[in-house]
Amino acid sequence: MRKIGIIGAGNIGMAIAKGLVRQKLVQPSHLYLSRKRNGLLVEQEKEGFPITDNQNLVKECDIIILAVLPGQAQEVLTNLEGLMKGEEKLLISVVSAVSISELKEWSGNHVEVVRVMPNTAVEYGASMTCIAGEQEQAVNQVRELFDPLGQTMVIKEQLMPAATILAACGIAFFLRFIRAVSQGGIQIGFHAGEAGKIAAQTAMGAAELLMQTENHPETEIDRVTTPMGCTISGLNEMEHFGLSSSMIRGIVKSYSEISDLK
Repeated sequence: MRKIGIIGAGNIGMAIAKGLVRQKLVQPSHLYLSRKRNGLLVEQEKEGFPITDNQNLVKECDIIILAVLPGQAQEVLTNLEGLMKGEEKLLISVVSAVSISELKEWSGNHVEVVRVMPNTAVEYGASMTCIAGEQEQAVNQVRELFDPLGQTMVIKEQLMPAATILAACGIAFFLRFIRAVSQGGIQIGFHAGEAGKIAAQTAMGAAELLMQTENHPETEIDRVTTPMGCTISGLNEMEHFGLSSSMIRGIVKSYSEISDLK
């Protein structure tokens, strides 16, 4: 059975690890983990994940997932360069703002590199994962790995910064919207737990409508709004206070900041 290693088993790294195990794509005993402070992985070790250092992880694993901070990537890879030489390994990078050419250079041009941008819903098989690579076979291998973890889309590498904002940061944007809906629900009579559940399920239902029908959101909105009804009244009030423009401005602002991640 193939062995997978995750360098940088923090929030997104562990979300990927748990997703791979949850979907039965790999057993915990074949999923090696490392991070700057391995002492933080005590619970994962109890669950059967091998906890090791970066060097041993690369020696043992066929697929290496790099999930460190952008500013750490160069140091991590240059320290591993010799271990990748002559080995048929695949490097999957979840690192924002670091290009394939940089990743290849830092790893000594000894390994095929594919960039991915999932989000934390990958743990529950509900991620939107964007994939970019230069070699079709490697891209297909990565897509096969991430397909069970949600939806995947192969994109051009120059779109990876935009994918980072829309797919990865987007989780936080939608969660903030759900929180706002929950707060409104409390104000009109529901307890917090009830309002939160209604808001989350309704958001999931809205997303499922679009995934199943492939309709434009306005098409589904038109099905809910009636003349002089409460839905259109609420929508118009939100738009008067900048709902759509605020969301767009937030996305564009985040995109403008991504170049500072290194």
